[in-house]
Amino acid sequence: MAKHIMHEAKRCLNCKNPQCQAGCPIATDIPGFIQNFLGGNIEKAGKDLFANNPLSVICSVVCPHEHQCEGGCILGKKGKPVNISGIENYISDYYLSTPKTYDIEKKPGKVAIIGSGPAGLTAAFLLGEKGFHVTLFEAQEKLGGFLRYGIPEFRLPNRILDTFTENLVKIGVKIRPNTLIGPILTIDTLFRDGYDAVFIATGVWNPNTLNVKGESLGHVHYAVAYLKNPDVFSLGSRVVVVGGGNTAMDVARTAIRKGAKEVTVLYRRDEESLPAIPSEVELAKLDGVKFEFLVSPIEITENHVKCIRNELTDGGLRHIEDTEFLIEIDSLIIAASQGPRSNIVAHTTGIQVNDRGLLITDEKGMTTREGVFASGDVVTGAKTVVEAVHHTKLVCDAIESYVDDKYKNNDKK
Repeated sequence: MAKHIMHEAKRCLNCKNPQCQAGCPIATDIPGFIQNFLGGNIEKAGKDLFANNPLSVICSVVCPHEHQCEGGCILGKKGKPVNISGIENYISDYYLSTPKTYDIEKKPGKVAIIGSGPAGLTAAFLLGEKGFHVTLFEAQEKLGGFLRYGIPEFRLPNRILDTFTENLVKIGVKIRPNTLIGPILTIDTLFRDGYDAVFIATGVWNPNTLNVKGESLGHVHYAVAYLKNPDVFSLGSRVVVVGGGNTAMDVARTAIRKGAKEVTVLYRRDEESLPAIPSEVELAKLDGVKFEFLVSPIEITENHVKCIRNELTDGGLRHIEDTEFLIEIDSLIIAASQGPRSNIVAHTTGIQVNDRGLLITDEKGMTTREGVFASGDVVTGAKTVVEAVHHTKLVCDAIESYVDDKYKNNDKK
């Protein structure tokens, strides 16, 4: 692995106008960290990566690099681009694994962070390093949110998230696992107890339904539930997965690893329209996953899923009459994206949502309630991890200004 990484790093042309960096949503200094690495300063390379993106080690695994940094690499115009993601992962994993000590001077200001997915973890690191007294509330027993409970460990090892947890404790972040904010502890409770700002990063956990007959049958499951703990499901030999995103690929590849003999992904459009990262699609195929394109399920029975074929039109797609067919199944898993839960909004006042249930915020990330900020998928809908980190960095700057101003104004009184 190390030899491959060194070879790839040496292929970098160190462009004066790096298109790889232009293609990165968070503007990572890619030539910079590669040159530091080649110069024997892996510690600085890792430190710079972390300073720009606290989740760099995760983004190096889950980002759609083909469309971002590696998609902009000039070597990819006529050949193979530099394996930027592999180099970043090697450096970031090394940096994260090195034991660290922190000496952070605390300053006035208490911030509550709700949710520990990409946005929540990023905010906890940034605000903790700024010196605020931070408490991170997580509804599950361990930190990570969708990173832990929605991405299989063969793609993203849990040890990485465990190390994040250890480092957050070292910088003074207090962690409350198994604590759901909404029904019992509310936003009002947090402000009552002295928090100066609240940051909501609860992601999107409600599965979208197919709204077809048979969806409530016992052998039909939702992807978010399956990926959370695949070992409690008995899927049988023949599994059908409905969807075309990265989650659908994760479900299909996990089902193969858990013993399913035939796993088929149904996607309503053509292969070129798949929203999943191309490399994840290829890996699914290598694992033995089959694909049926331009197909929609229209009914689920005890032993079959009834489908109909589609055709693409200028206005989208339509069903082709008299093309219904059956696929034998033991189980069917729906991976048709997710929406936000209403735990917080339903138990507080002043926080408005749009027609998709997503939180409405201003340009600085503040919701329609004073002092309550939000970022990540709960604001934008399902996006990439790096987009959540980028937006969260901006919101954390706004939180810092907001809380600091509160104490400055109090000092003047």
